[in-house]
Amino acid sequence: MEGQKVAVRITVNGTVRTAMVEPRTLLVHFLRDGLGLTGTHVGCDTSQCGACTVLLNGEAVKSCTVLAVQADGAEVTTVEGLGSLDALHPVQAGFWEKHGLQCGFCTPGVMMAAVALLKENPNPTEEEIREGLEGVLCRCTGYQNIVRAIQYAAKQLASEAEPSEQVAAAGGDA
Repeated sequence: MEGQKVAVRITVNGTVRTAMVEPRTLLVHFLRDGLGLTGTHVGCDTSQCGACTVLLNGEAVKSCTVLAVQADGAEVTTVEGLGSLDALHPVQAGFWEKHGLQCGFCTPGVMMAAVALLKENPNPTEEEIREGLEGVLCRCTGYQNIVRAIQYAAKQLASEAEPSEQVAAAGGDA
């Protein structure tokens, strides 16, 4: 059975990607080695650190715990899919503005966990942010600037949503 490969079709950062993979290939290795998306980090190989966190069908998952074949037919978003240099995602902008990183190794995982948190809870308290980041370890910081960065992102996302919410509340089309 060694060397046997199976086809997968995964939408990654909005682009459908097809590949032949060994059934035991972890999603993190498919992303990094197969697609060259090295923003998703391999930190501990034991699912403890969260550096490999991505969104799988909109949910934060540790990609070292998911086989690529399990993601067949799914949508995956990595840190590379959040924004661009010209148009940062509010979470990325928050990390920039509020100095939410140090060495940067955990940052992609923290950002992806934050995106999932803010999708579920657009206005989290500091305690809720810290709880939402429980699965991602940062060994450099006390998380204070990370929390500030996520609070900044929450405010940015709220201000982006306001105009369409006001139109909808007035009975118009958004």
